Amino acid sequence: MQERREIKYGKGSRQCRRCGSHKGLIRRGGLNVCRRCIREIYGKIGFKKTGSRGG
Repeated sequence: MQERREIKYGKGSRQCRRCGSHKGLIRRGGLNVCRRCIREIYGKIGFKKTGSRGG
């Protein structure tokens, strides 16, 4: 069996803090949370929905 190597760069090197997903990651400001988790916690971290599509 081969050992898994640690990924040091690229999309595979970063994952969501909450769910571990590599897709749709928001890194701005050191968040490192995927877009699906952001929708669940946006109010707790101080964001507001704005715009006509925000609801």
